[in-house]
Amino acid sequence: MEMILQALLAPLQETYFQKALIGGSIVAIVSAVVGCLVVLKRMAFLGDALSHAMIAGVAGGYLIMKLLFGLEAHAPGMLLGSLLAAIFTVALISFVSRVSRVKEDTAIGIMYTGIFALGVMAVSIFRHYIHIDLMHFIMGDVLGVADTDLWTSAFVAAIVLSIIILFFRHFQMTAFDPIMAASIGLPVLLIDYLLTTCVSLVVVSAVSMVGVILVVGLLITPAATAYLLSDRLDRMMMLSALFGFTSVVGGLYLCVWLDSAGGGAIMLFCTLQFLVVLVVAPRYGMLARWLRLRRMVPQPLLEDILTTIYRHGSAADMGTLKTYVEGKKQHIKRAITQLTGSGLLLAEASGYGLSDAGRKEAEQVLRAHRLWETYLHSIGSPEQDWHETAHHLEHVREEGTIEYLDDVLGNPSQDPHGKEIPAKKA
Repeated sequence: MEMILQALLAPLQETYFQKALIGGSIVAIVSAVVGCLVVLKRMAFLGDALSHAMIAGVAGGYLIMKLLFGLEAHAPGMLLGSLLAAIFTVALISFVSRVSRVKEDTAIGIMYTGIFALGVMAVSIFRHYIHIDLMHFIMGDVLGVADTDLWTSAFVAAIVLSIIILFFRHFQMTAFDPIMAASIGLPVLLIDYLLTTCVSLVVVSAVSMVGVILVVGLLITPAATAYLLSDRLDRMMMLSALFGFTSVVGGLYLCVWLDSAGGGAIMLFCTLQFLVVLVVAPRYGMLARWLRLRRMVPQPLLEDILTTIYRHGSAADMGTLKTYVEGKKQHIKRAITQLTGSGLLLAEASGYGLSDAGRKEAEQVLRAHRLWETYLHSIGSPEQDWHETAHHLEHVREEGTIEYLDDVLGNPSQDPHGKEIPAKKA
């Protein structure tokens, strides 16, 4: 126990760890909150585009500050250049998708790779003036956070979170129902640009600290994790911020204990959180989905029970149903419970009978069965195969299928055995 406590407390006494924890937490929380809107509006690819396109802005800002003012690695200049590059990227994406048949996702792919390439070329051509480590830009160095980075990220986080709080209802409305938002007079396009500006600010303030890969991960993964646990935007944002914070804390401890890269450890921990929630989420998790599917009664079984009781002519007991309906006893019991609950079956002294709604539903299944038998007869299928094949096809009742079959056959009133085909449900 003492060893575990020592392993947890020892890193906290190091200045580099404290700075990484503070800076990483600021970035993770604001990224996670904004990321909820990004995920809901399906803009995940945009965050990736902005983070990659930033290198052109960083290079431009670096070059201008160096040539005009003789300053090297000047944070405000590079921040401004990055923001301008992000806005320019968004404007180009919007322009290309608006004036051509190319969709927005394709335009994002084209523009961000092009502007990223422009930045790489600028760094290469002006390498005597621009001293940017591309690997540091892509991977980041969360364990080497500078004081300037901390103040910049804190300032940007305060601005972005203030905007989110002030315009929360507007963002919420445009995220869930942009048409409704436009109909009540909200400036949807302006709100979208405001969100894009927030994303740009978060990205440009965080890349120098955590790198391109990690900032995209922190923008998307905690929000996606929270999305599996909540249907309310405010609760989703709080959960997302919590997952972002725990990703930084867990990842930093992981990188110290395993002596690995800080950004990679944070992103790995963040991804592992997502995978755990993906499995155990009470409503949208894989385990919950498996349990729902396991409890779900197949539609063919429900319809077979209805038609069996209909053909029986009176209430049928469990023994009769087990004889004529394929399926395990527990599945049949579950199906009966569901049919009784939905009002299609009535529990009687002698067994289970059909309600009026259940009788109408059984007649529609029987109508489909006899129409399929008629169709099989018309195409020359062997008589001994009619019933078995129609028994499987009667459950295929997508909208319009049976009506189309009825029209093709000329609206027959009897099947090949001379039995009446029930009329279409009114």
